[in-house]
Amino acid sequence: MSLLVLPYLPLLAAIVLVVVRERRLAAEINVAASAVTLMAGVWLARDVYVNGSMLVAEGFFFADAFSAYLALITAFISMTTSVFSRRYMAVEQQHGAVGPKRMRYYHTLFQLFIFTIFVALLTNSVGILWIAMEMATLSTVVLVALYRTPSSIEAAWKYFILCGVGIAQALFGTILLYLAAEKVLGEGGEALLWTNLNRVSHMLDPNILSPAFVFLMVGYGTKMGLVPVHHWLPDANSEGPPPIALLSGLLLNVALYALVRCKVLVDASLGTNHAGNIMMGFGLLSILVAAFSILRQKELKRMFSYSSIEHMGITTFAFGLGGATATFGALLHMLVHSLAKSSLFFAGGHAIQMHKSQEISRIRGLVRGNPIVGWGLMFGVMAIVGMPPFGVFISEFLILTATVKGAPYLVPFLVAGLVVAAAALFRRGQSMVMAEVPSYQHPVSVAYVPIILHVALVLVIGIYIPEFFDRWLKSAVACLK
Repeated sequence: MSLLVLPYLPLLAAIVLVVVRERRLAAEINVAASAVTLMAGVWLARDVYVNGSMLVAEGFFFADAFSAYLALITAFISMTTSVFSRRYMAVEQQHGAVGPKRMRYYHTLFQLFIFTIFVALLTNSVGILWIAMEMATLSTVVLVALYRTPSSIEAAWKYFILCGVGIAQALFGTILLYLAAEKVLGEGGEALLWTNLNRVSHMLDPNILSPAFVFLMVGYGTKMGLVPVHHWLPDANSEGPPPIALLSGLLLNVALYALVRCKVLVDASLGTNHAGNIMMGFGLLSILVAAFSILRQKELKRMFSYSSIEHMGITTFAFGLGGATATFGALLHMLVHSLAKSSLFFAGGHAIQMHKSQEISRIRGLVRGNPIVGWGLMFGVMAIVGMPPFGVFISEFLILTATVKGAPYLVPFLVAGLVVAAAALFRRGQSMVMAEVPSYQHPVSVAYVPIILHVALVLVIGIYIPEFFDRWLKSAVACLK
C-alpha cells in the first residue's frame, strides 16, 4: 500500500496548489504536503526493511532496498527544502524578485518535480523511468528561469538544450536495451521491466548491451552533471533560487540510480566490469576537473555546483569500482553528500540575501552577522570536504580503501582531487565567515532548523551508524550484485 501512496502524494499536492486560489497559503500547503510525503517515505522504507522487495500494481511499481533508500532521501530533502523555501522565498517576494503569481508556480512545480522523482525511483519500467526523468527536467527548467532575468532565462535554455540532448542519448540506449531484452523476453512492455531484466541479465546479448551502455552513460551522465557534459549545472544552480539547486541535486541522484541499475545488467551480460570501467573514467575525470574549477570560482552557488560535480564523480567512481566496500561507501556518500550540500545551500542562500550578492568577495562576517548562518556554512564546508568526524569522511574513507585494494594506480589521482577541492573550499569558506561585518550586510528572516538539522545528521552519521541502517545499506549492496 505504501508503494502506491508515496508517488501520488506530491501530484495531489500540486493539484491542490493549482486549485486553491489563496496564494498566501501556497507555502504552508507546500510544507504540509512535504511533511505527509516524508511520513509516507518512512512507511515505505519500513515496509521494505521488514518485508523485502515489493512489487505491486501488476508489476508497474517496484521497490527494493536501493530504490526505497533513495526515495526516503528524496522525501526528507524535499521536506527540509520546503521549510527553507517558506522563509527564503518570502524574503525574495518582499524584495520584489518574484511576484505572488510566480510564487504559486514555484510551489506547484516544486511538488510536481518531487512527483516525477518518485515515479522514476519506484517504477519497474525502464521506459517510464526515462519519461519521468524528462518530466523532471521540464518542471525544473521553469524554476531555473523563475526570476525572469536575461541570465536566468539563458541558464534555463542551456539546461533544457543540453539535458534534452543528453536524454535523447539515454533514449537510444534504452531502445538498444529493449532490443537485447526482446530476444529473450519477447515483444511488449514486459521486456522493459527491471525485475524481468535482472532475472535474464546473463542471457542478454553483450554485443548490444555494450554500446547501449555508452549511450546510457552519456545520457544519464549529462543529467548527473558529469564532465565533460556538465556545463548546464553551474549556470542552472547559480541563476535559479537556492531551493532549485537542492531539487536539481535530487535529480542527480536519480540519474545515477538509473545508470547503476543499467550497469548491473551490462556487467552480468558481459561477465566483466566493462560498464564499471567506463563509470570510473567519467567519475575520476569529473573529480579532477571539478576540484580545479572550484579554485577559480567567484560566485558562491557556482562554487557549490562544482562541488556537486566533484561528489557525483566520487559516487560514480565508487559504483564503477564495484565490490561490497566501494558500493557501501557510494550508497552512504549519496546520503551524506545530499545532507551536507543541502546545508551549504541553505546557509549560502541566506548569506546571499544578507549581502544582496553571491560574489564570494562581498560575503563577509557571517559569524558575527548571524552565528547560525555563519557556523552553518563553516560546518557545512567542513562536512562536504570530508573532515572527521563528519559522515563524508567515513564514505570517502571506505571508497579510498576500496580503491587502494581494487585500483591502486588510481589512488594518486583520487587523492589529488579530494585535496585540491578541500583546500579550495576551506579557503573560500574561511574568508566568508571570519572577517569583519561589512556595512552593506543586513539581517534577513532565516530558516534555522534545516541548517542545524542537516549538519547534525551528517555529524551523527560520522560518529555512529545504527545497526538497522548498516543492515539496510548492506541489503542495498546485495541488490546491486
